[in-house]
Amino acid sequence: MKNFTKFPTAAAAIASLLLATPAIAQQQTTPAPVPHTQVPVEEVELDGPALWKAADEDTTVYLFGTVHALPKEIKWMNNTLAEALQSSESLVTEITMDDTMGLRMQKLVMEKGIMPNGKTVRSLLGADQKAEYEGALAKLNLPASAFDQFEPWYAGMMMSMLPLLQQGYSLETGVEKVLLGEAGTMRRSSLETLEFQIGLFDELPEESQIAFLIEASRNVDNIKGQLDAMVAEWVEGDADGLAELMNEGLSDEALADQLLYMRNRNWANWIKGRMEAPGTVFIAVGAGHLAGDESVQDALEVLGVKTTRVQ
Repeated sequence: MKNFTKFPTAAAAIASLLLATPAIAQQQTTPAPVPHTQVPVEEVELDGPALWKAADEDTTVYLFGTVHALPKEIKWMNNTLAEALQSSESLVTEITMDDTMGLRMQKLVMEKGIMPNGKTVRSLLGADQKAEYEGALAKLNLPASAFDQFEPWYAGMMMSMLPLLQQGYSLETGVEKVLLGEAGTMRRSSLETLEFQIGLFDELPEESQIAFLIEASRNVDNIKGQLDAMVAEWVEGDADGLAELMNEGLSDEALADQLLYMRNRNWANWIKGRMEAPGTVFIAVGAGHLAGDESVQDALEVLGVKTTRVQ
């Protein structure tokens, strides 16, 4: 897609939640919202999402960008991706994803994401902020107290996710879920832990957490359209187009470094180390990490590891 709408900066950052921020965004640990009519999504014809590889004489590392939740009508798996996955000895995702993940996530949120006694997330908000937040909850058919017990970062994550889940996006058809199913008994490993990813949010200053929550609240009506545009770029394999949309939401350099660039550098170091052993590995991480400046590919280039576009 060569023509796309420019989104307000903070709104684009929220819409990028499913392409770049930690995979914990895939876990819903709150009661399901009251269902309503889903917006139909047109089936997409595609050449395929972007795939890269780094290779030497005895090692190949594939790099594939994922979207953690998708409408079921989006068809993206093709022969090139399937062959790359099946030729690999192991599938590497951001975090270990198995049947225990939901319970582990819930335990960590209860340890890290709960407000101190006597406080609620709404008690941290000014009058105007509280009105915006409660208005957004009402649009989602949730009571004003729905996330009172949680810290702002978790409430903000849920406020970003729920509009998408109510309007046709599904965690069950997210890219990682499909890849794990296709991988069968293939060896699996991860680049990070749940504890680390929770810490990325929990360690944010309270004012940054509140800002994230309020922007999510302001954009409950818009986030699906914003993510639809990003997914369209992803499906077409237009990494530059995806990067341009996402860059609209990266004005906070400290936040961008914590959620994106620092992790990209860490992963590049992991990949460089993995290149020293023979074999083939398929790495699947949020698509935002493989797009734009300071991507994983850029970090690999600094380390002297060349990547090439496969698809």
